[in-house]
Amino acid sequence: MLTSLERIYDVLDEQPKIRNRENPVSRQIQGNVVFKDVSFGYRSYETVLEKINFEIKMGEMIGIVGASGTGKSTLINLVMHLYDVDDGELLIDGININDYRIEDFHRQLGVVLQETFLFSDTILNNMRFAKPDATYEEIIRAAKMANAHDFICKTPNGYNTYVGEKGYNLSGGERQRIAIARAILNDPKLLILDEATSSLDTESEYLIQKALQRLTAGRTTLAIAHRLSTLKDADRLIVIDGHKIAECGSHNELLEKKGIYYKLVTAQLQMQTLKEGES
Repeated sequence: MLTSLERIYDVLDEQPKIRNRENPVSRQIQGNVVFKDVSFGYRSYETVLEKINFEIKMGEMIGIVGASGTGKSTLINLVMHLYDVDDGELLIDGININDYRIEDFHRQLGVVLQETFLFSDTILNNMRFAKPDATYEEIIRAAKMANAHDFICKTPNGYNTYVGEKGYNLSGGERQRIAIARAILNDPKLLILDEATSSLDTESEYLIQKALQRLTAGRTTLAIAHRLSTLKDADRLIVIDGHKIAECGSHNELLEKKGIYYKLVTAQLQMQTLKEGES
């Protein structure tokens, strides 16, 4: 018991590595993102991203593509300011990301991950986590945009239904739609999607894709997706290979190049054909 308490206090006393600078900037972000010679590694001797240079304009949707372990999630972790870059600059609306007040910056992000976390509470309170003062009308509107309202109305107590520990009373697709509704409610200017449609059945994936189209409209979006076909409508695709940006362009432009992206798409199509043949 005493040992456990000591460990708990050790965690509580731990100082965060990401801290506010003196006189941090507190302002509404627009969503322009610029990487200038950005390098980063979780360990000083092991670089994950090296000399990354690209710009995302406000309202653009950018797909991040690459093999496993190439640094896709690391790149969006930097945009979410979960880590400081080692070298170079990451600018948001022309201001170094380190100069923003961390709490205010994080409050303006929308994040939908592969593994959705829901609290052991009601659907209503899980959605209100993004905006505690949201009205009931705002919540219903967000749920409708996320294709969640219909299934919520079929639950025993509607929006007051308890979702259970980590939301396990709901299916994976239902949990994901609540997460999307939560992001819509927050009305973020900068949106992060990390494998948001992975491991879902066809019907759930269709409903979530429709919901994501509404969510991403007019917002700066960085998206990682297991199924490359879901990124074909992105404004641009960035292919990461060997810790660097290897290719950049639209879906059609990269297919015409017949480079890394072309090989990834071809491999996925072949895998899908084999699975369909086995079934």
